[in-house]
Amino acid sequence: MKIKPLADHILIEPISEGEKTESGIIIPETADKERPEQGLVVAVGPGKMLDSGEHRPMSIKKGDKVIFSKYGPTEISVDGREYLMAREDDVMAIIE
Repeated sequence: MKIKPLADHILIEPISEGEKTESGIIIPETADKERPEQGLVVAVGPGKMLDSGEHRPMSIKKGDKVIFSKYGPTEISVDGREYLMAREDDVMAIIE
């Protein structure tokens, strides 16, 4: 299934890295942990429609690695994979 976000929505694949303890034990991402705050942008909408009728283009593009607010995005499941759907305003930074 292909997802095409509308307006200023962004489809994000969350990045959850397993943690490594000082003794070298890797704690998997499936352990009871906080919700991720980083992700890879999978798809973006065309941009927000302004009150003047103009489109404001997106400042985020597919393939960007982003930092977003922890509880802003909505969790969705597509073909058994977990994604987050966020608005452009939920993204705080692009990681370069």
